[in-house]
Parts: sequence; structure tokens; C-alpha cells
Amino acid sequence: MADLIRRAGPCRLGASRGDDPFFLLLRAIVSQQLSTKAAATIFGRLCALFPGEAPTPSRLLALDEATLRGVGLSTNKTRFVRDLAARVRDGRLDLAALDTTDDDSALEALTAVLGIGTWTAEIFLLFQLHRPDIFPVGDLGLLTAMQRQYRMRSRPTPKRALKVAETWRPHRSVAAWYLWRSLEI
Repeated sequence: MADLIRRAGPCRLGASRGDDPFFLLLRAIVSQQLSTKAAATIFGRLCALFPGEAPTPSRLLALDEATLRGVGLSTNKTRFVRDLAARVRDGRLDLAALDTTDDDSALEALTAVLGIGTWTAEIFLLFQLHRPDIFPVGDLGLLTAMQRQYRMRSRPTPKRALKVAETWRPHRSVAAWYLWRSLEI
């Protein structure tokens, strides 16, 4: 890791706070299991339904299913984005409170939303909330980077990756950032 850190330079993990958390989670749900281009197209169409303003839970819930399906959302993704909006609007998912909630409770609150799995929740904690000790072992890029960096014969299992990452605790988020960065340099 020391060589990788020298090559990659200073960690920029917490450089910015990012967009509105609802907006980011909405985009994450829309983008799941799609190519980057398809996801951008569909998300762009969704945002176009709110000219001059950002999607909010109330604005999204005011749209009927046919309108959401008309921008390219599948039946399931329509359910997922509506569930996210409903939970944020009625307070079952308090996005502002996630800042001060412990990691496990934040992950539990996020994964209670239809369409938000562990990986999405961990990425949100890592990049939006800048949590210092998140290591998303469900990320194939991260596992591939670990395999290359540590010259493993095969990609590590999540269990093996967590064992290796244990030495980086409580700064596993920084280690994850450097591993991802290794795929680019």
C-alpha cells in the first residue's frame, strides 16, 4: 500500500460533500444494472420532469406510475423510487439524521428502502457521509484492485478481503479509495 499511496498522491476522499442525499440515492436506484449511458439517459429524462428544480420526494410522489414508466423506469424501479420518496417524505428515512447515526444503523435505515442494497448503502456512507471505516466488499472493482495490488492468484472472496482489510481499521475507507485509484493509475 505504501507504494500505491506514493503513486496516487493524497487521498481526496472527503474533498467535497456531494449533492443532495435524496438526489444521490434517487440516481443510484435509477442507475442500477444499467450501462452508464442508459442510466444517464433515463435519469436525465426523470430530471426533465422537474424543469428548473430538483426532484424532491413530494414532487416525485406527485407523478403517476405511467409518467415514471414513460421516462424509462421499469416497474420495479418505479416502485423503488416511490418507496425512497415516501420514506424520506414521511420521515421513516431521515437523511439529515444519517450524519450522526452510527454506521450499522445508517446501513440498516438505507437498506430498508426497496432497491437499496448493502453496496449502494456502503457507497453512500463512504462518498456522501465520508465515513472513515467503510470497506464495500461487494464491489468487484475493489476486489480486483486488491487482487492486483497484493498479487493474489484470484480475486479474493469478500471474507478474505475483509480479513486483509482488517489491518486498515479504522481507516478502511481510505484504503478502499486507494485501491480504486490503483485501477486508474
